[in-house]
Amino acid sequence: MFLEDENATLALGASLAGSGLASELVFLHGDLGAGKTTLVRGFLRALGHDGAVKSPTYTLLETYELPRRSASDASTGLHIYHFDFYRIVDPRELGYMGIDELVSAPAVKLVEWPSHAGDRLPKPDIEVRLKVTGAHRCADIVDHR
Repeated sequence: MFLEDENATLALGASLAGSGLASELVFLHGDLGAGKTTLVRGFLRALGHDGAVKSPTYTLLETYELPRRSASDASTGLHIYHFDFYRIVDPRELGYMGIDELVSAPAVKLVEWPSHAGDRLPKPDIEVRLKVTGAHRCADIVDHR
């Protein structure tokens, strides 16, 4: 899929949010500047988040709790975990943050740089591959569900 500009990447994130994710593990692949965090920003904005969305490069994890979109789900919020493992050198470091509990939690898990986690993560439900091609980007989405 061709992404002409930042707005197209935001729209792709919004489209992913509109697909009804509830507790999936989503891997976001791509080089620095490919648009991974922009996609997450579009995802969160589509779900009603209007605050800042930054890459958790140093904190490893940003959490968001958003209201459910339907009245039948109103009793609990939708939990979103945004991970960035760019700075992980040894996957064993993830044990200190309780990665096993986090990835099994009832939350949508959006993971930048999943390859840095080694074998600490289960297979993803969805993979998004972003690639820079000149001044534009391309995205490929694979749904493993």
